Amino acid sequence: MEANVDSNDPTEQSGEERPKKRGVPGGLWTQCQGCGELVFRKEVERLLNVCPHCGHHFYVSASKRIEQLLDEGTFEEWDGNLRPGDPLEFRDKKRYVDRLKDEQERTALSEAILTGTGMVRARRVAVGVTDSAFIMGSMGSVVGERLTRLVERATKQHLPLIVISASGGGARMHEGIFSLMQMAKVSAALARYDQAGGLFISVMTNPTMGGVAASFASLGDVIFAEPKALIGFAGPRTIKATIRIELPKGFQTSEFLLEHGYIDRIVPREKLKSEIARTIDYCGK
Repeated sequence: MEANVDSNDPTEQSGEERPKKRGVPGGLWTQCQGCGELVFRKEVERLLNVCPHCGHHFYVSASKRIEQLLDEGTFEEWDGNLRPGDPLEFRDKKRYVDRLKDEQERTALSEAILTGTGMVRARRVAVGVTDSAFIMGSMGSVVGERLTRLVERATKQHLPLIVISASGGGARMHEGIFSLMQMAKVSAALARYDQAGGLFISVMTNPTMGGVAASFASLGDVIFAEPKALIGFAGPRTIKATIRIELPKGFQTSEFLLEHGYIDRIVPREKLKSEIARTIDYCGK
């Protein structure tokens, strides 16, 4: 026996097909890694990729950071033609040459750094930005060479130097000693730049770790950091497992390092451009 169903739905009464409900388009919302809240993606982007609820600073690509820092249309890339090689013919789960190709296609970067020149509120600067999306922003031969050439040009042209570090990988193991020597090479170039009277502003973001933190990122005349950035040499779990003692809470955050004199100031992303321009003026550069 069929059930007698009394429906008030006109589509059922007329035999018409019920219209499908429209879903919410994907990509409109994202979850904040700081507070866990769902936030409107366009609002986050409007705030330079910062959470409107807790101020968590999301990942930003190297090209986006340059866009946020420099005056529109003023960036001129330097040494973008330099490409990484495979001097050790390294292979782990895949060949290093294949890994490089995959990273270049995925990130649209040729290496883990962009270098060049541009204007910060009408002040000409030399600028370099590492990108943690490319093999964790690790420092290979080309990263070191681009940085060294950047510093040498800044020295020759008497430009303030700005390096924004977002490197969680340190020296790149795929290139062995060729990667490790970049720490000394870039540091030596910075020493010559300092002797010539240059102004080096280092900006540490999340993460700034390994050989990058142990070399050029820590050598700034002025060191800024974004809020709650992870900064250090080895990761906290590695340190704890090695020395087997309880570590202070948040001991590798920018707030802890500011309290202990390792960095000069914590600067939210929205204020970074103005702070850099003000520092350049204050130092007479």
